[in-house]
Amino acid sequence: MTTALITGATAGIGAAFARRLGSQGHNLVLVARDTERLQRQATELHDRHGIEAEVLTADLATEEGIAAVERRLVDRREPVDLLVNNAGFGNKGRYLEVPMADELTMLKVHCEAVLRLTSAAAESMRERGRGGVVNVASVAAFVPRGTYGASKAWVVQFTQGAARDLAGSGVRLMALCPGLVRTEFHQRAGMGMDNVPGWMWLDADKLAEEALADLARGKTLSVPDTRYKVLMGVVKLTPRALLGGITSRTGRKYGPR
Repeated sequence: MTTALITGATAGIGAAFARRLGSQGHNLVLVARDTERLQRQATELHDRHGIEAEVLTADLATEEGIAAVERRLVDRREPVDLLVNNAGFGNKGRYLEVPMADELTMLKVHCEAVLRLTSAAAESMRERGRGGVVNVASVAAFVPRGTYGASKAWVVQFTQGAARDLAGSGVRLMALCPGLVRTEFHQRAGMGMDNVPGWMWLDADKLAEEALADLARGKTLSVPDTRYKVLMGVVKLTPRALLGGITSRTGRKYGPR
């Protein structure tokens, strides 16, 4: 039986991956900051699917948290076959409105933690000749707006570059770029999203299902749902200067208030 480690596992996309992988019979290592929520989730998944669900409390905004997950990923006695780097957050406010400490914390979680955990997992997986990594980015990676989008653009570029370097090793890497998903993400950031059109919201469980199917197909980039595939196609054809103005106006109209 294979084992999947999921960061940011207690809510939203991470919880959806846990439900999906648990239903498929994978043992799980659930990583998040809230031990009580992790334990409840682990018990529920074990009782529902008969799988082993290990709890690892770690804050990936800290050196100690990243190091704890690294140690688990390189444990040869209990190897991890799939890593889902999902932990992340958003800051409310435009550039220069957000404290620098908060910006640096975002980069630590979105970039440093993703780099270190992917590297720890991929090294062990390469030795065994099999394994997979899903790094959760965002469609925000493809538009020139905000530090959040910039950090997710790094995730996409890093993941696709590493995937090319590991081609033929048996290790698959994929960047997952969802659109808006109904999770705790916006609430935690203090972002009111009531003005966003209903058609823009995605279901987390369907997203996880499609993402895992794309990984199995060998894709290095996954944009779930036809709606966002079409939008990203338009983005690719739009000049960057024009795109920046459009995303700024759209953000003011539909973004957090």
